[in-house]
Amino acid sequence: MRNALLLLLLIPAAAAHAQQSPIGRWKTFDAGKPKGIVEIYRAPDGTLAGKVVEVLDLKEGRDPACIQCRGALRNRPIVGMVTLQGLKPAGSGRWTGGSVLDPENGKSYKAKLDLLDAGRKLGMSGCIGFLCRQQVWVRE
Repeated sequence: MRNALLLLLLIPAAAAHAQQSPIGRWKTFDAGKPKGIVEIYRAPDGTLAGKVVEVLDLKEGRDPACIQCRGALRNRPIVGMVTLQGLKPAGSGRWTGGSVLDPENGKSYKAKLDLLDAGRKLGMSGCIGFLCRQQVWVRE
């Protein structure tokens, strides 16, 4: 019993908290293929945001630009780009109310996040109206 208690004390609080929150680094997938690494973080306004920190799908090269994006993001590098923003907790491992930018087509969608598999996976949904498409990301 004492050894089990000691072991529990050695588990970092941050590791336990990380499984209850989407904050951290996630490997993204689309159609089963790895696409990139997104880092989700708490923005200054308290909402969650996410930026691309690495592109794994190298068909467009190591540092592709967002050719389809509009305005100030047009032709900007995808690495470093904030693609998730404005997500707020909605209870039960869910965050809603934000938006997600798809750098492949330059379009923004309503976003929601759902922690899956005890926080080891993340369901990231982009929605137009009531139609949503979910990708499942894996915690790094």
